[in-house]
Amino acid sequence: MRTARSMTKKAMLLAFVVVLAGCSALRLSYSNGETLSYWWLNNYVGFDQAQRKQVRTQLGNLFFWHQKTQLPDYAQLMGAGQRRLQDPVTADQVRVDYGALKKRIVVILDQALPALADLALSLNAEQIERIESKLADSAERYRKDYLVGDIEERQRFRYKKIMKQAQYWFGDFSDAQQARIRVLSDARPLDNERVMADRSQRHQELITLLTKIRIEQPPRVAVVQAIKAYTRVHYERVGNGDNAVFFAASTDAAIRLTADIIALTTPQQKAYALEQLQDLQKLFLELAA
Repeated sequence: MRTARSMTKKAMLLAFVVVLAGCSALRLSYSNGETLSYWWLNNYVGFDQAQRKQVRTQLGNLFFWHQKTQLPDYAQLMGAGQRRLQDPVTADQVRVDYGALKKRIVVILDQALPALADLALSLNAEQIERIESKLADSAERYRKDYLVGDIEERQRFRYKKIMKQAQYWFGDFSDAQQARIRVLSDARPLDNERVMADRSQRHQELITLLTKIRIEQPPRVAVVQAIKAYTRVHYERVGNGDNAVFFAASTDAAIRLTADIIALTTPQQKAYALEQLQDLQKLFLELAA
């Protein structure tokens, strides 16, 4: 159970993973989402018999709610994206769309809060230790991926990730376009050590919270509020002043980069993106049926 924010994104297999997966993989993942989510959570927690039954039931309820209420909304979002691409896209418009996506994730978090509270109340000391160990493994994977090499290597690694996403949506880019995107990508704030420290802080605060819940066994409503407060602080990254400034700047730079990439695209590349959005819109409606 990394953070509640990360766990919910994994558990729901949000449509936005399509950036890396593609429609066919998304269909397969979502169709098997309850099972995949259960396996992922069980790997972190190690459920006992009572927890297994509870988690399966609650995941089923969560997925049913998501399928019937959120997927139609995602289809509408893909339609809005198609209309958006008909005209020049500004950074302010991307910022609005980014805010709309964040609100949708918060809706899922809020829907999952009672189930998260029930799970937190049922954890024993050994399971919390297991979660802490898994979080340490996650931190080590981040360290190996993002805390190696010099600035040039880290910028190149980050640029390749953004190009993979851009190519999913728009297809191939010319050498000149790629060179320009590399310049824009490198101009963004880069401080992987700060991100690592922020992750470690969030992980430790989660373990502290889970331990406090295990020992005190507060009422369910209080646990719901405690987890909600935790997710809000860390999802918005408003805790540490210096970190908040950095992450706000990083988000703003990513928004401006997105708008700049769209501005670089040709009519043919935009037509490719429109087909991607149309395919996603159709897929979300099919999955929601």
